[in-house]
Amino acid sequence: METQYRGAVLGGLICQFFFGIVLVAIYRALYAGKPQAMPLSHVTTYVWLQQAFFRMLVATDPELLDKIRSGAIAYDLCRPLHLYGYYYARILAQKLTGSVLRALPMLVFAALLPEGWGLCLPASVPALLLALLGLILGLFCVSALENITMAFTMRTLDPRGMQGMLNLLMMTLAGNILPLTLFPDSWQRVITLLPYAQLLDTPIRLYTGEYTLSRAPEALLIQIAWTLLLVLAGCAFWRANQRKLIIQGG
Repeated sequence: METQYRGAVLGGLICQFFFGIVLVAIYRALYAGKPQAMPLSHVTTYVWLQQAFFRMLVATDPELLDKIRSGAIAYDLCRPLHLYGYYYARILAQKLTGSVLRALPMLVFAALLPEGWGLCLPASVPALLLALLGLILGLFCVSALENITMAFTMRTLDPRGMQGMLNLLMMTLAGNILPLTLFPDSWQRVITLLPYAQLLDTPIRLYTGEYTLSRAPEALLIQIAWTLLLVLAGCAFWRANQRKLIIQGG
């Protein structure tokens, strides 16, 4: 279903290219005035990887939202399937497909930019493999977060409040507005343990080598722990909703 909207993919690519160039220009100006501890090449890499996988953070399942608002979710409740698992798989597939369609051409574009503007190579081959593993775990984690938002929507019928709060937290604490590596060290000790940092910040740090190979198992275990916790919480929330659900609509 996601591959049918080619115009949206093209529009998203152009938008992310533009914002990527603007953000890199801002950070280059910042470094020209006051160099930071983090190398500029790592910052530009952070920006392009965030832009490439931006779709992973913001994708939602509009069909499920429509079913909740209209009451058509009653049909799904009658089907012999695990409702949480079904919609978890849908959201995961939507985020994965949307990310791949945008990420591949964007990463090629970023790799061809001049030095100091584009994407740098991974710290090592093991770092690249660990970053890919971290990205997969981040995808599982963000899908679990999205399903909890959907569970709240079953109670409120209006997704704008929870979705707006989730997007704000993800944009800020996942490193999309400002790379988490530029936050004060005292802040980083807290925000890197939150679930939002597990989405893209951890894979990017593995890619650049900021998380060394010795520290990688700890980072991956934090991702796994948050994913399991959010999935269990989401399953419990959905079961509670199914036991007492008021169907709205005709």
